[in-house]
Amino acid sequence: MAGNWKLYKTPAETTHFFEKFRPLVDRTEGREIVICPPAIDLPAAVAAAQRTRIRIGAQNLFWAREGAYTGEISGPMVKIAGCTHAIVGHSERRQYFGETNETVLRKTLAALEAGLTPIVCVGELLEQRESGATDTVLAEQFRGGIASLDAEQFSRIVIAYEPVWAIGTGRTATPEIAADAHRVIRFQAAEKYGADAAEALRILYGGSVKPDNAKTLMAQPEIDGVLVGGASLDPSGFAAIVNF
Repeated sequence: MAGNWKLYKTPAETTHFFEKFRPLVDRTEGREIVICPPAIDLPAAVAAAQRTRIRIGAQNLFWAREGAYTGEISGPMVKIAGCTHAIVGHSERRQYFGETNETVLRKTLAALEAGLTPIVCVGELLEQRESGATDTVLAEQFRGGIASLDAEQFSRIVIAYEPVWAIGTGRTATPEIAADAHRVIRFQAAEKYGADAAEALRILYGGSVKPDNAKTLMAQPEIDGVLVGGASLDPSGFAAIVNF
């Protein structure tokens, strides 16, 4: 159950969030909780999550360990900050910052090398959905951005399916639409890595997830968790999703 805060919250607001959120999930079991705040908030989030089962992730990382890459943050830097996870290839990174399947793969490899769990995002645009190209797009993103991993590397990633047309729009894929897309991704995994690896793969759904639809989404056997955007900014709302 992962929350992506995008470009919201200061360090002080991060601390305040955890003061409200921690008591609501202290007794939660059977859920892996990950919160991904902006980079400036990572130290505050890591400090606030100490002695809890809440994990902290970065929203992005760069593929090089160090070098003349102004504005970037490396996997080892993310790791030493106290993070356990990193989002890779979010649709907003693809849309606004030119990320491609190739760079997604490079960043996934960098995250794995740093000992982080990459949450690798895939998903189709509205015009691709409406033209019936969803399966093709997901297959291309899997083959171009994931399938070059070896079996051991693949066993350490999480995939997030995010229909771009449902992110921040208020439109949510029905549970059935989401489950169908997850089956496509799992089929790709089975073809490349075998049935056992595909079964073990965790696939999250992201796209206007809210407390009132989390239960119906999670009722689908193909959906292993959620990657929540705006609704993760509110401690009570995100706790309601975690404890659906």
